[in-house]
Amino acid sequence: MKNYFKKSLYLLVMAASFAAHAGSFEDFFRAVRGDNASGVRTLLNRGFDPNTLDEHGQTGLMIALREPSPKVIQVLLESPQLNVDLANAKDETPLMLAAIKGQQDLVTQLLKRDAAVNKTGWTPLHYAATSGQLTIMKVLLDNYAFIDAQSPNGTTPLMMAAMYGSGEAVKLLLAEGADTTMKNQLGMTAVDFANKANRAEAAELITAAMNAKTSPKAPPKDGK
Repeated sequence: MKNYFKKSLYLLVMAASFAAHAGSFEDFFRAVRGDNASGVRTLLNRGFDPNTLDEHGQTGLMIALREPSPKVIQVLLESPQLNVDLANAKDETPLMLAAIKGQQDLVTQLLKRDAAVNKTGWTPLHYAATSGQLTIMKVLLDNYAFIDAQSPNGTTPLMMAAMYGSGEAVKLLLAEGADTTMKNQLGMTAVDFANKANRAEAAELITAAMNAKTSPKAPPKDGK
């Protein structure tokens, strides 16, 4: 009989714990979407894991970035338990989203939390180049972002800048030494990306950079 009561008590405690966690789960993501900073802080202080994924594989920080919920973002970034590199189901990290959205202050904060600048697959530099975020591109490169990083299909940041970014983004990558000869899995170069998007300026910039590298240097006029 004693064992029966012990087992029953254990099951009741487990059920209560599960119910509390389930309630916290719903409360947390509701607070995140509503930019309820105090609600999120309260749950974190109670021990709720800020790295919990919702039913769609999204973390609270990723949701806050998309909403946006700026107050909640700050609360989450203050949490020592937060994993700033935790990616969503599409393998996107918070730094990648901040980069493509041009959120320079958030990029700075994430880097202070040692967010990964380099990763396999798509990278923050790909995302920044896609939307022509020059300042963020410079910050990433200053933090040793691999300029010729390849996505799963072999696409480089220069290719993304050529097709979607800006002429200035292309110029920056070329000035920093981006490889103009690389090809993706379809055999396309950065020039091909620019031509496909009818980006004449980008195509000219990349072609000029390629010619400058292959053209022999003229000898000095004095013959020395």
